[in-house]
Amino acid sequence: MADNYLEKKMEALQARKAKEARAKQIAWKKRMDAYRKKLEETKNSGH
Repeated sequence: MADNYLEKKMEALQARKAKEARAKQIAWKKRMDAYRKKLEETKNSGH
């Protein structure tokens, strides 16, 4: 029973970490896309 409990805890921890890593990756992509768009607008405006 203890092994099963620890396995469930470990799986929950790994799932939470994977979810957080994915959210961080998505947030980073959004920031990079916004930055690239801003660079493109600056480049096209002639400044």
